[in-house]
Amino acid sequence: MEKSDEANEKQLAMAKEQGEAYKKALKHMAEKEADVGNMQAAGDYIVAFAAESAEGMYMMKDGKLSWQEPEEENVHIEITALDGADGRFIPGLTVHVTLTDSNGSRIGRHQQHFLWHPWLYHYGRNWKIPGDGKYTIKVEIEAPDFPRHDKKNGKRFVDAVEVTFKDVQLETGKK
Repeated sequence: MEKSDEANEKQLAMAKEQGEAYKKALKHMAEKEADVGNMQAAGDYIVAFAAESAEGMYMMKDGKLSWQEPEEENVHIEITALDGADGRFIPGLTVHVTLTDSNGSRIGRHQQHFLWHPWLYHYGRNWKIPGDGKYTIKVEIEAPDFPRHDKKNGKRFVDAVEVTFKDVQLETGKK
């Protein structure tokens, strides 16, 4: 990112501070809260995942928030997409995950919707996996169609990206 008519040095520094705060929270989630997590650079992004036991959440039902506990789901997979330049969370993305087991059998492909979280925005959902083991998590992020400010710095996130995390040990929480 360079100084421009939309962002001076101080403003760019503030964006980096926001990104550092987000990355600190992400690191805490991956290392202290989740069972497993990792990140990779991909194009203009840094893509990260964390996985933990399935969890309840509010869902809209008939125009009202309704608390939903996991039924058959046993793993919660979280995806974050950060701006590779400053580390800030990128909202408004379409994110899909394809999960395969260690034999290459496809468990499923689902969209990971934006999830409001008290301290770490992410894209996520609960999954049902057949059991504890090593899995491959393939993350696909479509090129977003949101407008971008800044003629100098705004021509970014123009390509879809794909990131694969192999040999990820997922736990169902059932012993």
